[in-house]
Amino acid sequence: MGPHLGGLTQTVSSEWIKDFIKNPKAIIESGDERAKQLFEKFKTHMPAFNYLSDEELNGIVAFIHTSKAPNPRKANLDPNAIKDPIPEPIPMSDLVVNLELVTQIPTSSETSPRTRITKLVQQPKSNELFVVDINGVLYHLNGKNPEAYLDLRKLKPNLMNKPGWATGFGSFAFHPDFLKNGLLYTSHSENPNSAKADFEFPDSIKVATQWVLTEWKTNTPAANSFSGQQREILRVNMVGTSHGMQEITFNSLSKPGEDDYGLLYIGIGDGGSAERDLAYLCHSTEKIWGTILRIDPKGRDSKNGKYGIPKTNPFVKNSNERTATEIFAYGFRNPHRITWSQSGLMLVPNIGQHNIESLCIVEAGNDFGWPVREGSFVIDLSGNRHSIYPLPPDDKKNNFTYPVAMYDHDEGNAISGGFEYWGSIPELQGKFVFGDIFHGRLFYIEMKDVQLGGHAPIKEWRVSLDGKIQTLKQLTGTDKVDERFGRDNKGELYLTTKPDGKIYKLVSASTN
Repeated sequence: MGPHLGGLTQTVSSEWIKDFIKNPKAIIESGDERAKQLFEKFKTHMPAFNYLSDEELNGIVAFIHTSKAPNPRKANLDPNAIKDPIPEPIPMSDLVVNLELVTQIPTSSETSPRTRITKLVQQPKSNELFVVDINGVLYHLNGKNPEAYLDLRKLKPNLMNKPGWATGFGSFAFHPDFLKNGLLYTSHSENPNSAKADFEFPDSIKVATQWVLTEWKTNTPAANSFSGQQREILRVNMVGTSHGMQEITFNSLSKPGEDDYGLLYIGIGDGGSAERDLAYLCHSTEKIWGTILRIDPKGRDSKNGKYGIPKTNPFVKNSNERTATEIFAYGFRNPHRITWSQSGLMLVPNIGQHNIESLCIVEAGNDFGWPVREGSFVIDLSGNRHSIYPLPPDDKKNNFTYPVAMYDHDEGNAISGGFEYWGSIPELQGKFVFGDIFHGRLFYIEMKDVQLGGHAPIKEWRVSLDGKIQTLKQLTGTDKVDERFGRDNKGELYLTTKPDGKIYKLVSASTN
């Protein structure tokens, strides 16, 4: 997603590097030629890191200075690599969806993005909507008024919400019986070595952050703010600050007495391990990085004695004692969201690296291949990892599961998890709605086209606010939209945007 930085200090001044780190958007908009060329090539930029001290900035420049420029011949793409993995552009459909502004979340940052709202769900068996700002606060929407329900900044002193890139208050999930048992679950990142982790790697590898799963219990489930007890369930070390524990959820379609009822699904990214030449930390049933876990939070037969291992998990009967029996499926880079279709399909968007964004049907025990696969393409870990290759003729022997929909980085950079539409708008019936985080583009596929072994065609759609068709970039006034989707108990969808903290409801649609 960006240029190699080796040799950069021999090309530009340290002051230019520091200014670009502090506010890349400002440097681009100033007309700086190098910055403009970089933006035109990579189509995105990093957020502003203007809170870094001079000492920290000098340390970054010093570190960059230790890396030499790459050999140009090695940096070139292999002639056998695929130049354009998905050459057909995503077509624009005639679907226009009308938005209605619901509310705006209070700002939690003095710089853009002014909020970091990432997930909106409705409390089970109630009409109450909740949305999280990963800077640390879970909000309850009291009508259209956002009220702080749970503030991790006060309750978790080691909360780590910088440098961004998904650090902070990651996700939340109400137990399906919350109104009876008062149980709520959260994930958040903490400073390295805040406590001993349940899942560690060799001490020769530096820990960048820890992700923590917490159970919260209140005796007053109907209250507008949380009060009660907390219990740590598990803690995971990460080699980087990205691709952490960004999703926790229950299967909302499961009913009491069914196998899946009350079991918590946890999306664990690879923590950036593959990009750091630590690929052996992921793509293994012995390690939880790059996996989806399924646990029983009310059980106690895990190794740390704080949660249960469902007997129907796919690797429970594995004879290897080192197997992480919490694993439900593996081979992900970053399982961004987890949802289910009305027919019972478990759908997971997986954020890719340099080439492919994908949507996957997930079944127990599936292996999606990362980091030797990106989408349904090969990565050669011994070569240029920016390159991808066709599948080999004997690929079936690997037993990989491949996405049911994909787009490449000509179209966008990071898939934003979506939902199958279950509401009352006729034009959206039968569609799975999602988008691209960076560029704010909006996509859909038809659920009738979703099947293992196939690739559902993707189409783009547009939105209208107050009768005016606009892009999300125009609505937010920024190049990096950072949109997310939410759904209520009636199946209606919501759209959230980080830069301005706004929440929109999809209220009607038309096709021309």
